Order: sequence, then C-alpha cells, then structure tokens
Amino acid sequence: MAEAERIIGTPDTPDAAGGGKERPDAEGTPAVEPGTDPAAGAGTSGTGEPEATAGRPRGRRRIAVLFAVAAFAYAIDLISKLIVVAKLEHHPPIEIIGDWLKFEAIRNAGAAFGFGEAFTVFFTMIAAAVIVVIARLARKLYSLPWAIALGLLLGGALGNLTDRIFRAPGVFEGAVVDFIAPKHFAVFNLADSAIVCGGILIVLLSFRGLDPDGTVHKD
Repeated sequence: MAEAERIIGTPDTPDAAGGGKERPDAEGTPAVEPGTDPAAGAGTSGTGEPEATAGRPRGRRRIAVLFAVAAFAYAIDLISKLIVVAKLEHHPPIEIIGDWLKFEAIRNAGAAFGFGEAFTVFFTMIAAAVIVVIARLARKLYSLPWAIALGLLLGGALGNLTDRIFRAPGVFEGAVVDFIAPKHFAVFNLADSAIVCGGILIVLLSFRGLDPDGTVHKD
C-alpha cells in the first residue's frame, strides 16, 4: 500500500508540489501561487478568491466525481450480474454477434479474465487494498481526469469484491460472475471492463505528466 501511495499519492497542499510543476485552475490555466504581487492577480483564483480557498471546493467536486463514477460503475455491474444469474445461468449462451460475441454465464474463482483461480483469497485482499488506498488518496485529488480514472477502478474493484464476499463457495472465496464472452478471448464482466478502462486512462494521464493533485510535470 505504501508503494501505491508513493506512485499515486500527492502532497496535501499546493505549495508542497515543488519545482517543475504547476497546478491548472478550473479552466486548465496555471493557478497563481499565493503570496506574490497582488497587482498581477497573484494568490487569487479566476473568481477573485484566494487560491487556497478556491482550491478546496474544486477538490471536493473532484471527490464527488470520483464517488459518482464509482457508484455508477458499481451499480451497472451489480445489476448486470443479478440479471445474468437470474436469466442466463444454467441456460444456453445468447449470441450477440454470431460466434464473435456471446453472453454466457461463468463463475470465475480467479482474477480478471479468469487468471489465477488458485489465488482467490489473495485477489480478494488485493481488491480490498485497492479500495482502501483510493479512499485515502481521495482527499488529495484535484484533477478531474484522475477522478474519473480512480472512480472506474474503485467501482470495478467494489463490484468484484462484492462477489468475492457474498457468493459461493464462501466469504472471501466467492466466484465472480462473468458473462461477456468474445471469440478467442476470456470471459469477463463490466467490473473488469471498468478496471481496465481506468487503468488505461491512468497510463495516458501519466504519459501526459498530469498528477492526481492537478499539477503538471514540465519534463
């Protein structure tokens, strides 16, 4: 968990970001550092408020976006699994695009896309750790794209963790419900999709030099 915080975590205050970075304001332009020449508009946001005051509401909005995205991803995953278990399990697969894409109910004891079925408890612990780390880092979040990415990760992790806890064969050993079955590929679910999309977005943001606190590397 400490390593994850080192990679994703950011300073609690804008001043701690240090050299080589700048924090964009709500319109994407660099925010002015507090304590410089007032005549140049320094130390204020675009609304005329002190940057420290304006930054806190923006941070709260980003946190709200994170949890809204997570709640949406979790809800559609949970609803889809309830429908699959009720209508598709123990029934023939449904062809969506011929043999290329089917809906087929599968109980997966492994990780995403069916890997590592012998390590169910281990993957459960990883999912729980991811959720705790994201929740702890949410208070340092000032970037909207990062809020969306972390929200997808959080919602997907919660979706699969729910299966691990509440489904057979037992607590922390439950099999995840998968149902999206492309041809020549592993069967997966919407939680897996959310996790992959969130991971891809994080990689793209990292390449662009954007940190979760909204600062941008000038490398």
